[in-house]
Amino acid sequence: MTFDERALHFSCHDAALFGVLSAPATASARGVLIIVGGPQYRAGSHRQFTLLARSLAQRGIPAMRFDYRGMGDSEGSVRDFEAVGDDLRAAIDQFFSAVPGIEEVVLWGLCDAASAALLYAGGDRRVCGLVLLNPWVRTEHGIARTTLKHYYFRRLLEAALWRKIVQGKFNLAHAAGGFVRLVRAALLRPATRQGGGAAAAAALPERMCAGLHQFGGKVLLILSGADLTAREFSGLAAGSRRWRRLLGAPRVTLHQLAKADHTFSRRAWRDQVADWTGEWIVSW
Repeated sequence: MTFDERALHFSCHDAALFGVLSAPATASARGVLIIVGGPQYRAGSHRQFTLLARSLAQRGIPAMRFDYRGMGDSEGSVRDFEAVGDDLRAAIDQFFSAVPGIEEVVLWGLCDAASAALLYAGGDRRVCGLVLLNPWVRTEHGIARTTLKHYYFRRLLEAALWRKIVQGKFNLAHAAGGFVRLVRAALLRPATRQGGGAAAAAALPERMCAGLHQFGGKVLLILSGADLTAREFSGLAAGSRRWRRLLGAPRVTLHQLAKADHTFSRRAWRDQVADWTGEWIVSW
């Protein structure tokens, strides 16, 4: 299907925000808002967001990607993913204004953009679905356990490591110190934040779990097999009865790409993500 692309200019409080709309000639009533994660802008790593938006538009699904305050071309001070709720609401307002026939929106996010989507979605009835890729649930405890399980133990089996040790090219004392620090972090239970009430006291994984519980729509979860962020999320979910119950519900669809890295940097991985996204959106 043919589609047009045009720049969007809108406001969030006193800051000007900029985005791009990929609008098919005949648009469905369900659109996709692509949320930027990390220190990126609306094109995404290796133009993933640009190509995803165009792929969706070719399927008849309107897609919008934008820079929230402090990122890309948008004005305002830099902020992290936990402080972009107003930006998301302003972007959805603009999306609905730019595509008159739109009735509901799916939020699509990779890494901490997936986390931002989970924290936001339950408070906006216009959001009907979430596409979450390698969600960021980082804690010192969680990444320590993940690194020990999926990096250190595998590293000990590599012949190259032992050759370096035998040849005296490996700083054993430095590595041992890092290993001890990881073990300590892995054994310590996560600390609770102080002050600020119940919401502030909850760690990020707990707040994300609460967000998923509050959100009643459908969820597509896509995890990379060669990514510590995805491994940390999987380990968290496997160790929590509440996470297991929520992710095991019929409304949640899970796909895994065994060899993919964090940003799905190869064309085959990127295209698979786009296909899964498009097929899932039109399946319900």
